[in-house]
Amino acid sequence: MQETGVRNGAYGADKFGLTNLKAVNWNLGAPQLYEHALRTGEAELSADGALCADTGDFTGRSPKDKFTVKDASTENMWWAGNQAITPEQFEALYTDFKKHAEGMTLFAQDLYGGADPSFQIKTRVFTELAWHSLFIRTLLIRPEASALADFVPELTIIDLPSFKADPKRHGCRSENVVAIDFARKIVLIGGSYYAGEMKKSVFTTLNYYLPAKGVMPMHCSANVGPDGDSAIFFGLSGTGKTTLSADPKRTLIGDDEHGWGKDGIFNFEGGCYAKTIKLSEEAEPAIYAA
Repeated sequence: MQETGVRNGAYGADKFGLTNLKAVNWNLGAPQLYEHALRTGEAELSADGALCADTGDFTGRSPKDKFTVKDASTENMWWAGNQAITPEQFEALYTDFKKHAEGMTLFAQDLYGGADPSFQIKTRVFTELAWHSLFIRTLLIRPEASALADFVPELTIIDLPSFKADPKRHGCRSENVVAIDFARKIVLIGGSYYAGEMKKSVFTTLNYYLPAKGVMPMHCSANVGPDGDSAIFFGLSGTGKTTLSADPKRTLIGDDEHGWGKDGIFNFEGGCYAKTIKLSEEAEPAIYAA
């Protein structure tokens, strides 16, 4: 197997059962990921130089295809609106994911979820697509290069859009699946080319662990004024959180996911998640200009 990029050689893909791979590209930067995505036809360049990709059947997340392993660690979780699978079904899915990945070239990013060092989670994301790797390295927080050589993840996401789940074997609803095992801190994403499933899986994980540490996870945008006053904007996706928080007179904290702890508000991410559909220069000048 060929490997490129800075990585912890003692804690590689084989630690997660990812063997017989063609190659793993570790922690590549934007120029390299652009090159891979364009060379393989994953994406195209816009007239302005932005990387554009088609997400296929899914232009958003599919909450009904998201499943959590129900075991001793999650039996007291609030299950309303959450779908359960058994540990055995997850193990069957994981086995099939690893088999599906054989012979592939994967992209790996070592990142942080959470801007507050006291509460952040070290996250490793394996992706089938270069543009998915670019997406997640833009959305999450990148460590200093010096931290990559001994990076050991606390959460691992394996994202294989070309994988098709089997509802009978895996206990899911369709060929599209997002499965989370909180005990093992592993997330499996298959059947969807929509990259947002990765970032939301990090939010789900922090949403599960942080309340016990005195932090309230929030689906919101937030900014801060010149005098240190914070403002939080709650709302479902597409309701204007990003637009409202992009105030030229205030500093943006983040536009989608935050934690509120004893020392204040902090972003779970390192990038913005602005929708471009029907984006207006008149109504949203700051976002349009970005």
